[in-house]
Amino acid sequence: MKKIGVLTSGGDAPGMNAAIRAVVRTCIFKNIEVYGICEGYNGLIEGNINPLTSKDVSNIIQRGGTIIKSSRSQGFFTAEGRKKAFQNVQKFELDGIVAIGGNGTFTGANIFNQEYDVSIVGIPGTIDNDLFGTDNTIGYDTALNTVVEAVDKIKDTASSHNRLCIVEVMGKDAGFIALNSGIGVGADAILIPETPTYIDQLVEKLDNGRDHKSSMIVIVAEGDDAGGAYQVANELKEQCPNYDSRVTILGHVQRGGSPSALDRVLASQMGHSAVNALAENKTNLMVGIIDKQITYTPFEKCVKHNDKLNKKLLDLTEILSY
Repeated sequence: MKKIGVLTSGGDAPGMNAAIRAVVRTCIFKNIEVYGICEGYNGLIEGNINPLTSKDVSNIIQRGGTIIKSSRSQGFFTAEGRKKAFQNVQKFELDGIVAIGGNGTFTGANIFNQEYDVSIVGIPGTIDNDLFGTDNTIGYDTALNTVVEAVDKIKDTASSHNRLCIVEVMGKDAGFIALNSGIGVGADAILIPETPTYIDQLVEKLDNGRDHKSSMIVIVAEGDDAGGAYQVANELKEQCPNYDSRVTILGHVQRGGSPSALDRVLASQMGHSAVNALAENKTNLMVGIIDKQITYTPFEKCVKHNDKLNKKLLDLTEILSY
């Protein structure tokens, strides 16, 4: 490996900058030239590729977002777009690429590797924590803390007015944020995509707790089959018109902010390990950490294999909501 490119793709996640920093400085330590590919796969297609130095990544470990920008590249979905991307890989003489992102990023990387045999190693950067092959993805811990902090504040006003607050968090296909933040804030109910939602059961649970609680919190993942927080609120209003309810959509606030210490350390480890993997001729895989050990999972196995949701935590929410 003489030249390595690094890109961030898809939704940003706190800790991406820490991963970029680790990639750059590990490359410098190994006497490998490193290039930043701006705006993800779009930058690879357009040739927006620039050298990175140690100074470029100074004082970024604490910053959210990504200094090399990100995008959801529609062009990379096409054969023509990937052909242009490969031409730029050749033009800039890149021997390998570190791709930081989630499901879409790694799906694209897998296809690109199969078509053009480009050496690519992935780093899991997504707040959803929905990738198989790592205990935690970069950004997940920070997003959890962001949700907990926000809902704690919502609970203050909910208690003051005896309100039911329905809070929607991110999680289109996976309920990890909803489940774990819900436990963290003491939610009365948690609605996630992995389990069906029955409004009648939700009403019964809320009714049972209404007399001995000053407020109630329902956490809803955006991908829940009930249709999201507003739909849940509308259905509850029909069945429980006496409830004083409010809806809060936390939205993209969950993506931002300074990464937690855990995410900074995680990103640093993974960035370093990604460069080592490329140097050892490993490719078409994602770096992960399971039980504190570095692991490598092929792209086709890590994508959309989010079968690790802890069902015991669901049982715990039932017990602790009484």
